[in-house]
Amino acid sequence: MTGRAFDAAVIGAGIVGAATAAELGRRHPGWRILVLEKESAPARHQTGRNSGVIHSGVYYTPGGLKARLCREGLERSYAYAAAHNIPAERRGKLLVATDAAERARLDALEARAAENEVSTERLDAAGLRAHEPHVAGLGALRIPATGIIDYVAMTRALLAEVETASGVIQFGAALRGLLRQSDLWQLATPRGRFTAARVVLCGGLQSDRLARLAGLASDLRILPFRGDYYTLPPDKARIVHHLIYPVPDPALPFLGVHLTPMIDGRITVGPNAVLSLAREGYGKLSLNPRDAVEALGYPGLWRTLARHPRAVAAELFSALSRRRYLRLVQKYCPGLTLADLTRHHAGNRAQLTRRDGTLVDDFMILQRDGLTAVMNAPSPAATSALPIAAHLADQID
Repeated sequence: MTGRAFDAAVIGAGIVGAATAAELGRRHPGWRILVLEKESAPARHQTGRNSGVIHSGVYYTPGGLKARLCREGLERSYAYAAAHNIPAERRGKLLVATDAAERARLDALEARAAENEVSTERLDAAGLRAHEPHVAGLGALRIPATGIIDYVAMTRALLAEVETASGVIQFGAALRGLLRQSDLWQLATPRGRFTAARVVLCGGLQSDRLARLAGLASDLRILPFRGDYYTLPPDKARIVHHLIYPVPDPALPFLGVHLTPMIDGRITVGPNAVLSLAREGYGKLSLNPRDAVEALGYPGLWRTLARHPRAVAAELFSALSRRRYLRLVQKYCPGLTLADLTRHHAGNRAQLTRRDGTLVDDFMILQRDGLTAVMNAPSPAATSALPIAAHLADQID
């Protein structure tokens, strides 16, 4: 296998990388496609540690890639799940307003949804109780199309497509070197050296480092934000049917702690958003020296934190105090108690940040000399994975 030449190499076997490899294989049946993944299995990081939500695209800036690709990805995700026997359910989501200020913000969200061609239903307090008797609020915005899915199973199905088309998937193959020579890319990994005419970087939490390895000059930096999750006990597994979200603060990039029915029957509570000092470490005390030095030494981090001091303090408090976490969810689901929260896994969101402290909001893709780098693909990237793959393939073609 070492030294073999490929038409395209995809770096990263999360859902975006898997979808891209499968899309290239469908478009170009004769191509030899290689997928390199540093872990021993696919979907080990953002794909396998998110809320498992099929998003509708309510929040995103109209006309941007997020809005367009999420809207398309929603229906394509349901269709792919049905075609490949992947568990998925169209549950619907409720954005619940618990005070007058949040109820006023529902107006803007309803207008944004209309701009993004997302169907919604406005509920008053009585309508909210009729849909969800255990949820309290002054009103809600209901988004019927939102759903849940097993994204790990979807990733495995996409990689199976690649293998069926005679593609090669190498696990334990971290990219150590990437060099352009004679119109080809030379790839060095612990599993050997490979050559490819085209390279697609889908590195998620490592996307900025892979871009620098490829010679893409950029002062952008991935900052990892850890989100902690809890699960409810079996006797509370039917406390809600919809996905229950707070009304987000438009000044902040995260959506707040929500109740999410999972495809395996559990309900998760979370996530919060706290800076992590280990890009791929998920414990509260996880520390990777290289990650910590890069994050703490980056001016954009401190400028970001300085813009949102109250939110930073609140998120940190929620990470340290289970009671604080409970109060966040009791705002709209008052029947839950401290005993109902059992610690679940955590996940890290890869957030691309500029030196001036602004967060890159939309998906970002860079290209040069047969190289395509997915620089920023946070949520809703899993929902949007199939149209992101088509978008990348269009650019490559």
